[in-house]
Amino acid sequence: MLMAERLELRSLVIESDTTPSTTSPITPNVTSSPKTQIKILGLLLAAISSFFFSLSSLIVKWLKDIDPLELAAIRFVGILLPSLPILIYTKQNPFPKGQRLMLLLRAFAGATALSLVFYAIRHMPLADASVIVFSVPVIVAIFARIFLKEPCGLFHYLTLFLTMIGVILITRPPFLFGHSTQQYNFLGPLAALLSTFFAAIVYILLRALKNLHFSVIMVTFSAYAIIQTSTMAWATGNLCWPKCGTETILAIALGVFSFSGQILLTIATQLEEAGLVAIARTVDVVFAFLWQIIFFNEVPNIFSIIGAVLVTSSVVLIGLRKWMMSMPSTSSIRKKFGFLFL
Repeated sequence: MLMAERLELRSLVIESDTTPSTTSPITPNVTSSPKTQIKILGLLLAAISSFFFSLSSLIVKWLKDIDPLELAAIRFVGILLPSLPILIYTKQNPFPKGQRLMLLLRAFAGATALSLVFYAIRHMPLADASVIVFSVPVIVAIFARIFLKEPCGLFHYLTLFLTMIGVILITRPPFLFGHSTQQYNFLGPLAALLSTFFAAIVYILLRALKNLHFSVIMVTFSAYAIIQTSTMAWATGNLCWPKCGTETILAIALGVFSFSGQILLTIATQLEEAGLVAIARTVDVVFAFLWQIIFFNEVPNIFSIIGAVLVTSSVVLIGLRKWMMSMPSTSSIRKKFGFLFL
C-alpha cells in the first residue's frame, strides 16, 4: 500500500476512537500490555510496515516488462482477498444506501493515486518518487482547510513551504535548473505530484465515510480499482499474464508484501498515536534510497538528498504536532513546544 492506502488505514483507526464500531476479528488485544511496551511495539511495527511497502515499490521498479496498471491491479487483488472474508463475517452491506457516490469517488481517487504512484516509480529514481509521494500529509492539511474548514496556521504554511522547496530540488524542472527539455522526462515527476493530490482527496473522503466499517470501504475500493486498472491496461494493450518464473514470483510477492505492510500498519496505529507512527514511517524514505543504490546502482545527487531531508522534516513536524495535540493541555511537553500549534 502505498501512500493512499497507508493514509486510509491510519484514518480509519483514528476515527474509530470517536465512533462506535464492532470489534474486528483481527484486532489484537493490547489493553493489558504495559504502556512502555506498547510504544516500542507500535513504533517497531510501523517501521517494519515501511520495510514491506518499500519492497513493494522495489518490485514495481524491477518488473519493467509488466505495465504499472497491471501491477496496480495485482496490488488491489491483494487488498480484496483478505478484506472480503471480514466483510462477510461482520455482515456488512458492501454498498450502503446514501454512501454509494462517496464510496465510488473514494475508489476512483484511490485507484488513480496508486496507479500514478506506480507510474512515477517506473519512470524516475525510486527514492525521488518515494519522497514526493511521502509528502501527502502536507497536502492533506491544505485540503482539510479548503474542504473541511479546519484551521490552517503559520505551522502549516511553513511545512508546505519546506515541502515545495524539497519537491523542486528533487524534480529539478528545466526552467529553473537549465536542463535540456529533450533530456528531461517530466512525466514521472508529474505522475508523482498528481498522485499526492488524489491521495489527499482520498483522506478527505475517508473523513466523510468515518462511520462505515473499514471492510466496506476496502472491498468497494479494491473491487472498483481492479476493474479500472485492468480495463485501462487492456485498452492500452498492456494486459498480460506474468511470465513463468521470476515475474510470477515477484508479482505474488507484491501482493504478499503489500498485505503484510497494511496489517502491520493497522496494528501499529492501534498501539500508538498516529503522529508517532507517521514519524516512525519516515524510514520508508531511507529504505528507498538504500534499494536505489543497492539494486539499481543509482547514487542520489546532493539536490535529491537535500530535497528528501526537507520533505521528511515536514512530515516529522506534522507527526510531532499530532502527537502533541493528543496530550493533555496541562502537559509540560505540549507547553514547551507550543509553537507547533501556531
